[in-house]
Amino acid sequence: MKKFVLIAAAFIVTGIAGCKKDYLSQEVNPNNPSGASLPLLLAGALNNSTNIVSTGYPGYMVWAGYATTSGNYVPNATINQYQITNTSFNGTWTSWYATLANFNNIQAAASKDASQANFQAIAMIMKAYGFQHLVDQFGDVPYTQAFQPSTILFPAYDKGSDIYEDLGKQLDAAIALIHANGSAVSPGASDIVFAGNMTGWLKFANSLKLRLALRVSGTPAAPKTDPLITDLASTAADGYLDGTTEAIANPGYQNLAGKQNPIYGGFGLDANGNPGGTGVYYRANAFEVNLLNSDNDPRATAIFNLVPPPGSPAGTPATIVRGNIFGDNSSNNLTNNYTSTFSGPGITKSSSQGQPLFLGSESLFLQAEAANRGLTGGDAQALYEAGITASFKELGLTAAQAATYYGQAINGVSWAASTDKEAAIITQKWIALSGNFPFEGWNEFRRTGYPNVPSSIDPAKVLTNTPYRVLYPLSELTTNTANLAKEGNIDVSTSKIFCMK
Repeated sequence: MKKFVLIAAAFIVTGIAGCKKDYLSQEVNPNNPSGASLPLLLAGALNNSTNIVSTGYPGYMVWAGYATTSGNYVPNATINQYQITNTSFNGTWTSWYATLANFNNIQAAASKDASQANFQAIAMIMKAYGFQHLVDQFGDVPYTQAFQPSTILFPAYDKGSDIYEDLGKQLDAAIALIHANGSAVSPGASDIVFAGNMTGWLKFANSLKLRLALRVSGTPAAPKTDPLITDLASTAADGYLDGTTEAIANPGYQNLAGKQNPIYGGFGLDANGNPGGTGVYYRANAFEVNLLNSDNDPRATAIFNLVPPPGSPAGTPATIVRGNIFGDNSSNNLTNNYTSTFSGPGITKSSSQGQPLFLGSESLFLQAEAANRGLTGGDAQALYEAGITASFKELGLTAAQAATYYGQAINGVSWAASTDKEAAIITQKWIALSGNFPFEGWNEFRRTGYPNVPSSIDPAKVLTNTPYRVLYPLSELTTNTANLAKEGNIDVSTSKIFCMK
């Protein structure tokens, strides 16, 4: 309960951002820092970040191949038919800029006092985390001129590739700051992710560096000599997130309205015991279900709930996992009575479960990919199998079940049987992200083309392929018109983010 009191107080502070203009908000005067306010600001900003990644990307869950919209509803034109405008689907622009403004304020205030170095470092890491999300949705965004309302009301857009390069530098600076200030004040309970354990933040920062490096590694302009790649060795000794250390946030979730874990409340049951609205609207995609079932993957029943066979009468026991075909609106059997959602026991464990910001399994697969491509050291096969094991354990399954699974001589499952090692790594990472990180699953699909996720079959769709990005929000069209105009014509079917295939 004490944790929620802390978060509630922080909401009062950070909530102000919702009444201001996105990246222009300033809740703390950096010229008059207050060490006492830093814990409140940090707890609130971390919680807001957690809410964004857990509830802000449902549409991407469909485009990534994990989900479909429910057959109980009229087809969603924006998601199913790709009818995207500047008002229909704006990603998480507003929520990220409001939250990043708070991290920027924490960084500025903490930089005035060396004893607050840990607050400063965490804010720098989370700014890199949030800007990565913005670049991966929109490409070029305000960065170097953001958060300066007294001098710059209409910030210019920085190139996404330039932002990525600077994020790597900021992560290096945060890592160095932690190392140089071992006696700094611990964030303690205000750090709802690692409870003040800065070793966890070092691994988080390093894993984020690896994610950024792998994003740029496949672009024509970024060979192995790209600074994001060559710099990986400088912090390799700090390690990465893995099966024992993950970035999991928990402000003190409880089974009360407004205090539940957001994934549980959305896909499981709300505080009154009713099915969560997200799970009612978003159902399993047959593509993922068929992939899991064809490979004898026990994660299918950990991720998804069981339903009765199609067309069976009321009262028939739920015995199968079943998904819809994306864009199919033709059959009554596609209703929620006969289709699964993400309420399996591995996703909706309890209303008080922690909420991931960065899974250990994803980090292990990143490490496996880097090792397989010769960008870092390490045993690619061992890291690949450790990633699968971590994914199983994250879903409440066992290491023995994981070993049985990847011991099958199936292409894309067993390391030895996989003819394309990178495709196997990315596909397994995509599975591990299911239910918790649809946005990163969409990113991986756009970056590599793995797995081969089918587009909508809705006959009314206006694009032949899944969108490569979303459009800038209407607020930018109306308030930052001149700078946005320099970005040229944005077409969601052809305008790719710089690091996406």
